[in-house]
Amino acid sequence: MKIGVPKEVKNNENRVSLTPGGAQALIQHGHEVYIQSSAGINSGFSDETYAKVGAKVLSEAKDIYANTEMIFKVKEPIESEYELIRPGQLLFTYFHFAADESLTRAMMKSNAVCLAYETVIKPDNSLPLLIPMSEVAGRMSIQQGAKYLEKPQHGKGILLGGVPGVKPANVLILGGGVVGTQAALMAAGLGAHVTIMDTSLPRLRYLSEIMPANVDTMMSNRYNIEQFLPSVDLVVGAVLIPGAKAPYLITKDMLPLIPKGSVLVDVAIDQGGCFETSHPTSHTNPVYEVDGILHYCVANIPGAVPVTSTVALTNATLPYALLLADLGWETACEKHADLREGLNIVHGKVVNKAVAETFGI
Repeated sequence: MKIGVPKEVKNNENRVSLTPGGAQALIQHGHEVYIQSSAGINSGFSDETYAKVGAKVLSEAKDIYANTEMIFKVKEPIESEYELIRPGQLLFTYFHFAADESLTRAMMKSNAVCLAYETVIKPDNSLPLLIPMSEVAGRMSIQQGAKYLEKPQHGKGILLGGVPGVKPANVLILGGGVVGTQAALMAAGLGAHVTIMDTSLPRLRYLSEIMPANVDTMMSNRYNIEQFLPSVDLVVGAVLIPGAKAPYLITKDMLPLIPKGSVLVDVAIDQGGCFETSHPTSHTNPVYEVDGILHYCVANIPGAVPVTSTVALTNATLPYALLLADLGWETACEKHADLREGLNIVHGKVVNKAVAETFGI
């Protein structure tokens, strides 16, 4: 199979979907890899490094799309890429369709096959292609939240972990999955007082067992969230319903409960956001204020640390890319239920129930 790796064009998206080691593995399986010039440079991989393992380096994205059967990306195509996609071409990337109807309609119109990383689901309901980037995003949510609590960033002016004689910040994490767990561990490691909420009692029991002493667990519901908000400094939204739009856990009418200068980090923004006042931002302009409360809603948080993120992502995606290339997408999806769950749009038809219901398709 001919596999294309275009350069990412989303704002400050510095990752690349394939490391030179990953390219070499695909080539050793008898496939051809075409990579756009400088696609890996921000992740620390030069064109020469790819060429040495046998990949073909092309200068233009249009040539990558025109000469390959599978497009292997990090983020969803943006409008400038829509016309490059060919009917029947397999696109293997993060899509997050439920948060973007225009993207959904464009991919239907393209007649391509869209296999989304975020809905590949294993029998134990884990999300193997979302986990590594969720780990990065969870840890970075605390790193960014701590920064925007600083007074020069218009935050409260609070050090997350405090110092002897001064109490630490109060951090609320909504969602006890991979993002929430990593965020809680990061915040606790910095010395903050952390409360993590989830709707699953078994998950809360597990978190209570593994978390350090400065992490409390609570059942997630509107009442408990409202009781906590008046004392909060940093909130991390870490809710995920695979393939579907995230629910609003903090609504606009709840904002007056939150002290001014507090920070909301919405890691669920890829799926529409879990704060009603959220809208996507970029690494260039990452924050905005609503009623004196800072919102950090960057839709590709791991793109800021591409050296870490690219390797972590390839570690997870490469085994699936090999299956798709070796068997073809139809046979691979017939034989592997987790890959089959990743199919969202096939030849103009939406085949993911959550996406279809979101837009009434």
